[in-house]
Amino acid sequence: MRVLGIEGTAWCASAALYDAETDSVLIESDPYEPDSGGIHPREAAEHMSEAIPAVVDRVLTAAEDEHGPDAIDAVAFSRGPGLGPCLRIVGTAARSLAGTLDVPLVGVNHMVAHLEIGRHQSGFDNPVCLNASGANAHLLGYHDGRYRVLGETMDAGVGNAIDKFTRHVGWSHPGGPKVEAAAAEYASEADEDGGGAELLDMPYVVKGMDFSFSGISSAANDAADDGVPVEEICFSLQEHVFAMLTEVSERALSLTGADELVLGGGVAQNDRLREMLAAMCEARGADFHAPEPRFLRDNAGMIAVLGAKMAAAGDTVPIAESAVDPNFRPDRVPVTWRDGESVARGGATGGAGGTARDPEADRRGAEATVTVTGTEGDRRVIKRRVEKSYRHPELDRALRRDRTVAEARLTREARRAGVPTPLVYDVDLATATLTLQYVGERDLATALDERATEAVGRHLARLHGAGIVHGDPTTRNVRVSPDSVAGQTANGEPDTAPGTYLIDFGLGYHTGHVEDHAMDLHVFEGSIRATASDPDPLIAAFEAGYEAVGEGEVLERLRDVADRGRYR
Repeated sequence: MRVLGIEGTAWCASAALYDAETDSVLIESDPYEPDSGGIHPREAAEHMSEAIPAVVDRVLTAAEDEHGPDAIDAVAFSRGPGLGPCLRIVGTAARSLAGTLDVPLVGVNHMVAHLEIGRHQSGFDNPVCLNASGANAHLLGYHDGRYRVLGETMDAGVGNAIDKFTRHVGWSHPGGPKVEAAAAEYASEADEDGGGAELLDMPYVVKGMDFSFSGISSAANDAADDGVPVEEICFSLQEHVFAMLTEVSERALSLTGADELVLGGGVAQNDRLREMLAAMCEARGADFHAPEPRFLRDNAGMIAVLGAKMAAAGDTVPIAESAVDPNFRPDRVPVTWRDGESVARGGATGGAGGTARDPEADRRGAEATVTVTGTEGDRRVIKRRVEKSYRHPELDRALRRDRTVAEARLTREARRAGVPTPLVYDVDLATATLTLQYVGERDLATALDERATEAVGRHLARLHGAGIVHGDPTTRNVRVSPDSVAGQTANGEPDTAPGTYLIDFGLGYHTGHVEDHAMDLHVFEGSIRATASDPDPLIAAFEAGYEAVGEGEVLERLRDVADRGRYR
């Protein structure tokens, strides 16, 4: 099968020919390069209207020269997400070509194509995928017939966050390569001076597997206005942003039990990001793959490759039904071209018919090593936050220290608020180590059920009532003991739900703001959707538990937070 792919979501007009028999890809591209600032939608569309016919003609001519007039078996195009005016030009070209050639038409999700080209080249079965591009930043994993969003930015895409700073200092688009070069120059000069590169204090915002870049962009702009050398800002900006992406990637591997990670998107060309991810995966014993650069930037090659897989599965679209979708989320795409086990093979399938994982396998977290000591009745957990070689040493020390302090303090405060948590026996800040009471028999992730998720809802409501946000309430940070009694209701009566304990308050903080409380709920529900085959009853029970104890406005705000994801 030979597929002609057309890409044009934002800035790059591209066409490609993929030959499935030889696994070869020919790509022709003509990128839009604005004179100043970022991408201007009108200018990008004008460029697309001129460049798409040219790149398509070059690829079509090459295909016909080599394979004759019947060279093309299907036409695939980027259906979304992207800029509406650009997508419509590409869609029109693809429909016209498919009609003229009388071949099937395939509508491809641009972000799923970034994932699939990495999976295709690496040979991985069930990887977690980090997409890091201009307008996008998210983690995807295959589960139950779809790619689930494990985590995503709650505001700007990673490339846009960096470009916000470069526009502020007057650099032309794209800003990413310029930031990378300036950061490398600053680090090299600092090493030559013998002092090492110093790190500016910047926001580091991770909430479960979601993250936010708006604060760090503003901090970088403020530093430039205060006269900090731009190279120093570039270094600190990269170190913080890429450490956040690497951390949430490890959290996704931990949640799902996956041991493969692929990288996609234009920002994935950055050597420092690739270096961080490779170091994290090596330390974790996971496999890592980043495609060659021509498949990382926006390109039609990945559209053609995925288009061939979809066409072979019969996943084509009638021309009359092929409208583009600028907000085409990857988790809305039925994955018809593959099957097999879920990326969440290390966790429970959830709901009716779910199978539990070995509870001993749930001790490998993203941040810490956990050792259980003692005998039945006096078992203790020794939890040590390990050094992360991918992070700048100064940033790593600060995060491990601050999170150890937060976990010890908030675990105690939550317990006083009536939320079941482990007792804290000892805190060693020098080694970022906690000694805690052993609670529960397993992680909630290993055996999801509605009684336990309802109990979590009640616990979070009490926590929020005390002005505390957990920060990372995933199903791996809930411990359960079936048929036991744990905690108290708001009236002091014992809960009769399964013994359900909240653990790992390292990302927690004090706040009474409804937005932060809603984000806690969003994180927990996201971890259920990522791993449960039937998440709706579990989430309904969770929200019922929260509503029974907490404030209704938090659940109302949750709808806004859920709709705020960059890719909805």
